[in-house]
Amino acid sequence: MRFVVVYDACVLYPAPLRDFLIRLARTGLFSAKWTDDIQEEWIRSLSARRPEIAESLQRTRALMEQAVPDCLVHGYEPLVHALDLPDPNDRHVLAAAIRSGAQAIITFNLRDFPESRLEPFDLEALHPDAFVEQQLDLGEGAVLRAAKEARAALRNPEVDPAIYIDTLEKHGLVVTAQRLREFSHLI
Repeated sequence: MRFVVVYDACVLYPAPLRDFLIRLARTGLFSAKWTDDIQEEWIRSLSARRPEIAESLQRTRALMEQAVPDCLVHGYEPLVHALDLPDPNDRHVLAAAIRSGAQAIITFNLRDFPESRLEPFDLEALHPDAFVEQQLDLGEGAVLRAAKEARAALRNPEVDPAIYIDTLEKHGLVVTAQRLREFSHLI
């Protein structure tokens, strides 16, 4: 059985992190899941900050769903109201994780998913940096290829590997960036 994770909206909001996580999901190291609600949440947040790109985000959404087949979780809605989390607005993420049989929720908001509330469902909340570090341990080559693909997609202008790695670090992947620097010549 493959390791299943649910991406929380907060890890899909910054474009460089979203692109890297989507490419990482395509490696086969794990199965990434999300919901229409999660998609709408990050799109709504980003559109509020950058209304000029709101229309293009629907295309991004479609490309994400095309890139990661079977990513959408359905049928989780009946579980939402029975769940208890510090922020009730996060219950849909936990419900999706339960419904999809996930082992982890990938989120920056670890406090919103306390261990005591996730343990009964055999779930854990993982910071994206810790998650990517685990993936490096499991499939270093696959992670490096995902990083290389993500960097290579940035063509206007081209982005130097060191700058790309710095960007990932700026978006919270501090340990990941340290490890990727060892292989910058491959990225």
